[in-house]
Amino acid sequence: MNKKNRVKLGEEERREVQALSEGEKTPKTIQRRCWVLLTADEMVGKPANHEGIARRCGVSPATVYNIVRDYQTQGLAYALRRREHKEPPRKRIVTGEQEARIVALACGEAPEGHARWSVRLLREKVVELEIVETIGRETIRTTLKKRNFSLT
Repeated sequence: MNKKNRVKLGEEERREVQALSEGEKTPKTIQRRCWVLLTADEMVGKPANHEGIARRCGVSPATVYNIVRDYQTQGLAYALRRREHKEPPRKRIVTGEQEARIVALACGEAPEGHARWSVRLLREKVVELEIVETIGRETIRTTLKKRNFSLT
């Protein structure tokens, strides 16, 4: 184990981590961090190296290193925190304004020669009206479903 970064959980910290790791509502990522800290704790006995801990906990050695380092430098709360993203991993395809225009279009009259709107007709009309540059049928469908709108 890296001599610089050691885990020495106090009795109270150990109880807290143990309770978190056994909690039913605790997310898997937090549970795995708890397992890493409990396995790397020097107060219970001589811990294995990072590779051994990683194998035992089902994470990569880099993850073990990062969790131990975070615990050592920032404390327990920081090591067990949920990571917050500044922005979502994927940008939204349809913004709120575009979504409103799509729903309004679907609420309107069906095109001539058709009894009602279909998802494909809506997709073609949305691109034709330049509400969005390109859009797939599934995006139209999920947009309508999100608003509990049915084309039938």
